[in-house]
Amino acid sequence: MQIPDKNFFSIGEASKITGVKSYILRYWESEFKLLRPARRESGHRKYTRKDLEVIGEIKELLYERRFSIAGAKRHLLDDRKNKKEQLKLDWGKDSAAISALKDTKKEIKEILKLLEK
Repeated sequence: MQIPDKNFFSIGEASKITGVKSYILRYWESEFKLLRPARRESGHRKYTRKDLEVIGEIKELLYERRFSIAGAKRHLLDDRKNKKEQLKLDWGKDSAAISALKDTKKEIKEILKLLEK
């Protein structure tokens, strides 16, 4: 799926880019918490690039991998949870970087104390 180089897309544009009809996009918004496009003052939806990527994931799960809607919801939520846990674990492993950041923070505080005098 090729996403044009712009920040926001109407529901019609999102439909053309993703190959998912607009009424299906509206239904998916009611089913998937991850798909919540912002609204303009006029009430029209404005999809972001991230929204289009989520639509692509949902489309793959439902149409290509034959997940049920409930199964796709579970899969997407589990996938997001695993990514968050992985990020947390990566920070814990690099104790040298954490130590360097703490040292830098301490040095900055000392400089600020000197500047206050």
